[in-house]
This record gives sequence, C-alpha cells and structure tokens, in this order.
Amino acid sequence: MRTPVDNMTDILDSAPSGTERPQRTERSDAEWRRQLTPEQYRVTRRHGTERPFANEYHATKTPGTYHCVCCGIALFESGTKFDSGTGWPSFTQPVSVGAVTEKMDRSWFMTRTEVLCAGCDAHLGHVFSDGPPPTGLRYCMNSASLRLEPKE
Repeated sequence: MRTPVDNMTDILDSAPSGTERPQRTERSDAEWRRQLTPEQYRVTRRHGTERPFANEYHATKTPGTYHCVCCGIALFESGTKFDSGTGWPSFTQPVSVGAVTEKMDRSWFMTRTEVLCAGCDAHLGHVFSDGPPPTGLRYCMNSASLRLEPKE
C-alpha cells in the first residue's frame, strides 16, 4: 500500500516551479507564546488538534491562499480545498513541494503522516490517502495553524 508521502512525491516530481524551501523562521518558546493565541500555540507548537466543525475554516469557500499562522509562508490554495466531511479544512495538495514537510506520527495508538510547515516546523495536521483526484490525498489541516489571505 502506498503512503501519502510516496504518492505526493510522485505527483510533485513534475512540479515546474515553487520547489525551493522557504527561509527558516526560528523563535524561542517564549516568543511563540507571545506571538500566538493560546489555541494557535497549542495546535502548532504542541501538536494539538482542534475540535471538528468548530473551527474557523472548515466550511470557508473564500478564494485565496492559506498561510502558516506562525511564519506566514503560503501553504495551500483555496482551489485545492474540498469538503471532506471531517470538520477540518481539507486540501488535495500544498501550494508547492517545499511548502510542507511530512513525518510519521505514531501517537494515539495509530500511525499517520504528520504535516509540518517547512518554514517553522509548525504542526498543521495530517495527510491521508483517501482524498479526491487528482492527487488522491486529503491534507486535513487545523484552522488554528492557518491564516487565509483572500484573493482581491
């Protein structure tokens, strides 16, 4: 069985641009606490999960780009967002190959693929291989880790 990480590598191998890694943002724990709301801090810096259907972006249809709430890099385009029925904003792919990183997460007695911001290692959510075409992936993100910049 293919993992989300394997599948995304195949899909993005042919990406024409946007594959460079963003500049790293490093801050102390105290600086992150000052910058973020308590919920944003819990989710992004402590690998938390917000409640489904009770978060800012799960049903948002506003066109634009979703950015990391911590460092501001672009992560997902609204055109790749879909209603997964899970109660969290879900996307078929990141805005570019270098926008996110993935690692195995074996917490809560299961194995999943965690998605992190490539710019600051903020916990964004998880990726699953049960999404719609064209990627077959579901990037299930926490609204608390995102900031939507509407398209003008």
